[in-house]
Amino acid sequence: MHRFLRQSFLYSILFLGLISCTTYKLSDVKPASDTLKTAENLYFSSGEDYVYKCQMDIYSNHVSGILIIKKTENGAHRVALTSDFGNKLIDFTISDTDFKINYVIPDLDRKIIINFLKNDFRKLLKRQYPVNQTFENEQFRIYMSKAGREQYYLFFDKETNMLRQIVYTEKDREKIDFTFGAKKHIFADSIQLQHRDYKISIRLFQISETE
Repeated sequence: MHRFLRQSFLYSILFLGLISCTTYKLSDVKPASDTLKTAENLYFSSGEDYVYKCQMDIYSNHVSGILIIKKTENGAHRVALTSDFGNKLIDFTISDTDFKINYVIPDLDRKIIINFLKNDFRKLLKRQYPVNQTFENEQFRIYMSKAGREQYYLFFDKETNMLRQIVYTEKDREKIDFTFGAKKHIFADSIQLQHRDYKISIRLFQISETE
């Protein structure tokens, strides 16, 4: 399985040129007045362990395991992925500015794989988003946060105020779509991460719940 993971990531890079990401544009929304200066993703803000069943689809191949995410004292997160049999595959510490590999099996110790994990989880665990513009439709209040060529669109359910979706774009091109299912503001029961320019998706399903 370890060799398969490495080959799958390399395969995704090989076919990158055959896949074009789409221009992202909000539809059926209107500008909204809002005094909120910073939108927040609170799903990983607790100090308790977040434990998920992890499923990855890389092109036509499927990999599963257990993912554990824990907030550290300095505000970073420790992330560990094990196989279904409990063998550790990778363990790293990540924040907005730092990234440290604590352990990685040799078959996963490749720059391409490490960069995918670093970039995807840095975006997933990002907590604060300075608000540049606010939009709304019947269901969502949408906050747009921009930093250089990167833009994030955060969709909050107007009835529950729950974060339901984050769309990440670069140069107006949709790159990654994060979708959340949750009953609590600090814990997402399910998360789906879908790349738009790679045939890669990651799905997380709750195993233990933070109280």
